[in-house]
Amino acid sequence: MDDDVPYDSTPEPDQFMKVTGTGLNHNHATATSSIIAHSHNNGHANGHANGHANGHANGHANGHANGYTNGSANGKAEPTAWDWKHEAEKNFPPTTTHGLNEFGGALGMGAMMICFPALMYYMWIGATFYDGKFPSRAEGQSWAQFFTHMLDLIWTEAFPNNKAWQIYWFFGLVQMAFYMYMPGVYRKGKPLPHLGGKQLDYYCSAMWSFYSSIVIMLTLHFTGLFKMYTLVDEFGHIMSVAIISGFLCSAIAFVSARVRGATVRMTGSPIVDFFLGSELNPRLFGIIDFKMFLEVRIPWFILFFLSLGTVLKQVEMYGKPSMEAIFLLFAHYLYANACAKGEHLIITTWDMYYEKLGFMLIFWNMAGVPLSYCHCTLYIASHNPSEYTWPSWFIALLIVTYLGVYYIWDTTNSQKNQFRQEERGVVEERTTFPYFKYGRIANPKTITTKAGSKILADGWYGKARKIHYTCDLFFAISWGLITGFNSPFPWFYSVFFCGMIIHRAIRDIQRCRQIYGEAWTEYEKQVPYLFIPVSSSLDVDGDLPLTYLGRLLSLASQGHSSSRCL
Repeated sequence: MDDDVPYDSTPEPDQFMKVTGTGLNHNHATATSSIIAHSHNNGHANGHANGHANGHANGHANGHANGYTNGSANGKAEPTAWDWKHEAEKNFPPTTTHGLNEFGGALGMGAMMICFPALMYYMWIGATFYDGKFPSRAEGQSWAQFFTHMLDLIWTEAFPNNKAWQIYWFFGLVQMAFYMYMPGVYRKGKPLPHLGGKQLDYYCSAMWSFYSSIVIMLTLHFTGLFKMYTLVDEFGHIMSVAIISGFLCSAIAFVSARVRGATVRMTGSPIVDFFLGSELNPRLFGIIDFKMFLEVRIPWFILFFLSLGTVLKQVEMYGKPSMEAIFLLFAHYLYANACAKGEHLIITTWDMYYEKLGFMLIFWNMAGVPLSYCHCTLYIASHNPSEYTWPSWFIALLIVTYLGVYYIWDTTNSQKNQFRQEERGVVEERTTFPYFKYGRIANPKTITTKAGSKILADGWYGKARKIHYTCDLFFAISWGLITGFNSPFPWFYSVFFCGMIIHRAIRDIQRCRQIYGEAWTEYEKQVPYLFIPVSSSLDVDGDLPLTYLGRLLSLASQGHSSSRCL
């Protein structure tokens, strides 16, 4: 490709049909190869998820658009010069030493791959067999006897039996089928330098998939074909299947990328490359993008259905669900729905653009997020409501506050990602439920960088630079708080997310300053607040990471996202 030729971009299917006069184009092939594997967040460990799940925005599942524009009169963004060759050499070389020291290097990554599944089992044993307390030695019990007992519980009560394999993989395969065949819209990813600036097409059908799954699951439950609380009753077995599946799919992705020559940014360390990944955009049948599939559907849908199963279980046991169970169902519904409705906007996030598909993303989304963030639900499911009941006024206050914070969180992520889309000439604003008009800022105030890109300095991002992190932290704390303080395990997500978000915020600030330079410094001057626009004590100045860490820890002690600058 010549330097003066604009980057190659595959046509939008609807535009292609207008030009050629053809019907629906079923050839979803892209420049990337396919692998057969399930592959955060926060994320995930971005958390969440992310992430976890950042990039939430508004739109109809059938792609209805309002047709807003933020560019020229014809609604198309003016092309900007982009040195994709330099970007490919810098961030997408075949080999690199970058990553060798992340997460403590090979030793740290190896330890994480061993310790996190062990932690998942430890928390499950405590939640199930120790009344929500930390498992510890009984009086007169030796360490050898204690560990033997723990292993025996795993073998007998969490064995990956045939029923658990069927439940987990039937759900996963159905979601893959829904990905391909449910109504949806096409959107383009960011130009990929290692593919010569090509933009991949992403098919977004999560909204239809989510609600169709709810209808099907409720039908199965009320017809007696599959009681939804089976997910809770068989939790240990399903968790083992998810853990094993995470390792198996990570191995398949690792080997497949090497066999097909689809590797990028390889470090030469098998452990590091297995953990961080080998391939950037693995796809199946040319349409299922595994990163988007795993980050949006598997973790958050499972989390929601666990909560729904808990509510239905309480209905059968007590005649009605507790308000705490209803709150968790409501909270997890909002999160899963937000992931589904904003699926088309996560494709421009850092995870989709830069992170490779390895153990970190695969295991975290297939097992870590859905089966460790859910301990608030497990506690509610396994205890009588009298053990955790809050006053009605408190739950009502928490719900009202939660809705207000959700509005800020939803519109913040929508403003950011709608701005990104319009920069690339995609001017449609989808209006899926719940739609908030403030999710799009018309002609927003921006700061132009030396490279010609723009920093959004309007809307919520004109009030605080990381306000979406504040909302995520509130959600995490609420999920633990609703269960009370009798067990530490429902608070795992809260504590884990707090630590993750501190690391993420520090990394984001450093990266944004490096990328945007003086423009980011100007943004910090215009928007001095980091998390909440109420106190000058949160102003950030200086470059010392410890300064950030101290202030972030201070905020966290009072209280998924993708990188703000990208």
